[in-house]
Amino acid sequence: MMSPPNSQSSSSQSSSSPNPSDLIPPDDDTSTTQLRPNTDPIGIAHTSNRPVSAFDVRDYDYSSDEDDPANTESRFTITPRPAPLPPIVSRSSRPSAPPLDEKRANRPRRFFSRKRNVIVLVVAIVVIVLAAVLVPVGVVVIAPNASKSSNNASTGGGDSGGSVPGGNTNSTSPPDDGGSSEPPPAGSDTPSWATGTVLDISTWMDKTDFNLTFTNETVGGLSIMGLNSTWDNSARANARVPPLTEVFNYTETPMRGVNLGGWLVLEPFITPSFFEGYNLSEDIVDEYTLSVRLGDDAKETFEKHYMSFITEQTFSDIRDAGLDHVRIPYPYWAIEKLEDDPYVEKVGWRYLLRAIEWARKYGLRVNVDLHSVPGNANGWNHSGHQGPVLWLNGTMGQYFGDLTLQYHERLATFFAQERYRDVVTLYGLVNEPNMMVLDPPTVINWTSTAYDIVREKGYEGYVVFGDGFRGVTSWQGVFNATRYPRMILDLHQYMIFNTGLIAQSHSAKINFVCDGWVNDMAVSTDPATGHGPTMVGEWSQADTDCVQYLNNVGVGSRWEGTLNVSDPSAQVLTPSCPGATNCTCDPANARPEDYSDGYKEFLLMSAESQMAAFESNGGWGFMYWAWKTETPESTQWSYERGMSAGIMPRLAYDRTYNCSVGSTPDFVTLGLMENY
Repeated sequence: MMSPPNSQSSSSQSSSSPNPSDLIPPDDDTSTTQLRPNTDPIGIAHTSNRPVSAFDVRDYDYSSDEDDPANTESRFTITPRPAPLPPIVSRSSRPSAPPLDEKRANRPRRFFSRKRNVIVLVVAIVVIVLAAVLVPVGVVVIAPNASKSSNNASTGGGDSGGSVPGGNTNSTSPPDDGGSSEPPPAGSDTPSWATGTVLDISTWMDKTDFNLTFTNETVGGLSIMGLNSTWDNSARANARVPPLTEVFNYTETPMRGVNLGGWLVLEPFITPSFFEGYNLSEDIVDEYTLSVRLGDDAKETFEKHYMSFITEQTFSDIRDAGLDHVRIPYPYWAIEKLEDDPYVEKVGWRYLLRAIEWARKYGLRVNVDLHSVPGNANGWNHSGHQGPVLWLNGTMGQYFGDLTLQYHERLATFFAQERYRDVVTLYGLVNEPNMMVLDPPTVINWTSTAYDIVREKGYEGYVVFGDGFRGVTSWQGVFNATRYPRMILDLHQYMIFNTGLIAQSHSAKINFVCDGWVNDMAVSTDPATGHGPTMVGEWSQADTDCVQYLNNVGVGSRWEGTLNVSDPSAQVLTPSCPGATNCTCDPANARPEDYSDGYKEFLLMSAESQMAAFESNGGWGFMYWAWKTETPESTQWSYERGMSAGIMPRLAYDRTYNCSVGSTPDFVTLGLMENY
């Protein structure tokens, strides 16, 4: 979620445009890009007040081919080692019954015995034929009825979730229940080898709107568990956007969406209840350390969060807010975790797939965003484990980069399915690669390879890459539209991680948005000066960094001058509010019903001015961070709470303020003090 500490705004981060040929070696280039020495693996990105512990590296299998000068492939061959599933024993391979003893086998058979055997054989054949016809029919009827789905055709509620084109089918049908009209309990058809695994439906804490027929089928090596085989793309979010069956023209209609932040990847300020019960000395600061602390209780804890924090009602409410897109951050451990990871693996994958189906039901298009990658691309807590940036950096950097590419081979294959073509229209490669620490040419080369993999695996939607905090002009010509069609630059625009912006008056902050960020969009969307297609994948109306845990657990704020992080270059120990006097977080952290009228007017104008800026000059629109937060004290980070408080527009497309010249008031005359 976060931008780096004390980062400059994108409008001030211009640099000369790199020559693409200098950054992306040709296909026949056998050289290996050298990583910058990692003298400070944390750099200015590290905002924790805790010492950095050593990173436990998995004992991976890889082979080096660097001695072969003719090799033009990757220097290392990576061999993933997923735990193999026990094979399903087919009837033909099961052990045969012991042979009869010779005397019994050779004795004469009586006529009536033979007749009896013929009758038994005929009856058996009839039973087998009836079973072959009736049992599949029973599966089709029973399985969906066991689900509590109310989605009907829009979620495929009337189908069993049979085969998916391109998948590997190893499904096991439920056993014959002896003619009982009662549906079998969920998971009753689970084979013994799958008992207790993520495929075991009886272990699922929430079965709402899931297909409850056991399947071991995969697409791209990723499970289709819980999915139905039919879907309906006829819904539309509102009359201003096309239904899912029609193409969304982003050059003519900007996206208006929100992030489901803090759901499948924890972020402490969004759900502080996970962290506030521990002493700071325990160092529970992110999902990694929390998972270690929870131990065997982690699965139940996180699944309860998955099933309750975001529900079907969430998607209905997002649609009713006049929004039409949703960005869903998810971590790599939703696919699989590394050997020594404490994370709860694969459970989140099932909830991600159900969320996409709910988005489909309400006509919302989806941006799937790989928010956490092995090795950590930015070092911040919303990537799972704050600390060193080891992705594409250091001795294991190439390994982690290659492993992420392997994940994209699987993910792109999965989301290239026809069922996702009209709903998953945006595909994120990696969230916020910290290119203030990472070597830019290395990240650019990796991004080029990832793009090619996604296209080779059949995904045809838009591929999204992050700006890496380099500024919009840095991307001019790097990924040109001829070589990289349907590729979008993702900017994350926040004004509260920069002490210079925090110190501005309320009016100056709105003017900065309407001048600086409007200009950013003009520069970025023009291929002559920037990348071209540009969206703002994260932003907030918050004008302070006061919310609890926003800057990490146990860390203060720039506003009050208490940002006591361990990295001296990132510390802010003098107040940064306008005037630098009487700087207190109490007003910003108050419940919204206690906001002054002037503050409410400012917050609404701030939100609407940013929306206008991100849609200006050909901008492709925005995704607000985030839809939901746990507490009213963090209302300025919740679109849902903001609407209820009257500080967000009731409908995203029906706004009052649009950055028109001369329309920004002097908030002091409205009774709003600048340090409020």
